[in-house]
Amino acid sequence: MQPGRFGEVEPCGEVGGTMRCRKLCLGLVILLCVCSSAVLADDYDLQYFLAKVSSKEGGLSRSETAELLNRIEGVMGKAQKIREKLAQRIQAGEVDVRYQEGKFWISKLDEDGGTIDTAIQQIKLLRDRPTLLVPSARLYKSLRDLTWSLNVYNTIPSFSSLVGDLAPEAELWADPVFYQLYLLPLAHARDKEMEPKPPPTEKVKKPAPKVKKP
Repeated sequence: MQPGRFGEVEPCGEVGGTMRCRKLCLGLVILLCVCSSAVLADDYDLQYFLAKVSSKEGGLSRSETAELLNRIEGVMGKAQKIREKLAQRIQAGEVDVRYQEGKFWISKLDEDGGTIDTAIQQIKLLRDRPTLLVPSARLYKSLRDLTWSLNVYNTIPSFSSLVGDLAPEAELWADPVFYQLYLLPLAHARDKEMEPKPPPTEKVKKPAPKVKKP
């Protein structure tokens, strides 16, 4: 078989053409899967979960739970970058703070680093076992602690330019989204499991009828 000229497409019925057709179809399938995954991830944004809180539809589906954890992990990633940049600016003398005040903020940023690490650990646990109550409570506390720190940084002009909108965004992810859609339903489910079950009813045995002797 002679190779086709430039611009010509060999028919798919031939061996070479068939292989190319298969590769093309496979590539299209992979592309569609990637695009659909990206669209699905974009659908599960903060507004989506806030709307779900308002609608009071109930618990999260499996995919919604996974994406919620992904989004919170993303918030932690953003907070980690901000924390590192703030520490670098303080240590480089780019922030107008006194030495003792700078030491205080560095220690506070170190605490935030521990909070972020704790949150990431809980997310990993919840990905494997989403119904664990203790890691869920710890993740919520980490979110609240981080939100408090970000709000404090936003009150300082030399810090707020780096923090920006992440402080109110993190606060919304913590409460109402994570608290009302994840932690609260999980706690209610656990309470129901712990409720004492009524004792089994015992069947009263009827006395055997007396047989009269003839």
